[in-house]
This record gives sequence, C-alpha cells and structure tokens, in this order.
Amino acid sequence: MRQEFYNLQIDTDGQKLYEFTDHTTKWIKENKFKNGIINLSIQHTSASLIVQENADPDVQTDLINYFNNLAPMNDKLYIHNAEGKDDMPAHIKSALTNNQISLSIKNGELFLGTWQGIYLFEHRLNTHTRTVIHHFLGD
Repeated sequence: MRQEFYNLQIDTDGQKLYEFTDHTTKWIKENKFKNGIINLSIQHTSASLIVQENADPDVQTDLINYFNNLAPMNDKLYIHNAEGKDDMPAHIKSALTNNQISLSIKNGELFLGTWQGIYLFEHRLNTHTRTVIHHFLGD
C-alpha cells in the first residue's frame, strides 16, 4: 500500500472552468501509480471541482450561465458581500458543486469517460491562485 500527496496550483483569471486533467494524469504516470483511488480536494469556498464534458466549449458557457442565473450577482439579495458582488454567489455555487472528487486508477490509467475532464470551476470574477490537493492511495 502506498500513499502520495501533490498540491497543484492553478492561477485563474476570472469566472470560468479550468481543465487540469493533463496535470493529474502526468502526476499519475510520473509516480507509476498502478491501482488505487485519487482524491482531489480544493481548499477554497468560492471555487469548486467538477468532472465535465471537455469536447464542446458550449457546455462550459451554459454551465456558467446556469449558475449565474441560479445565484445572481445582486448585492440586494445577500447580507454577505464583503468582497464584492460575486462574493456570496460564489459561496452558493461552491456549496452546490463539489469541493472533493474521488476517481479510480486501474492499470495506471485514470478512469474517466471519453469526453470527461477534471475542472476547477472558478466562481469569482477576479484573479486567484487556487490549490487542488491530490491524494493517492493504492499501489
């Protein structure tokens, strides 16, 4: 049994989806992981992690539009707005998505569907540096 950790820093420049599948698969291959579980977690409350389609960018646009309609950036709707109009909506979006994702690794390959990718979903409008912790457990 083996256990490894890796912190991936992702610089964001506003509200959108940032794919990091290649970084994760590279880390798996570099460490020669064979079989196990990888847990990804984000240490932020205004961004989240999702597995989503990576073939058609319209999916990303539609997701952002959907979540912006679900949690609009309107200061009059929220008490918490210390960091601007996107502050509380970002927390709501994060609460509705994931702060952790667990995926399987079999024979050195990450189990994802043909059109699936791993994304950091940035909910804030300004630039941020986000940390995604990778935790592998297996052989």
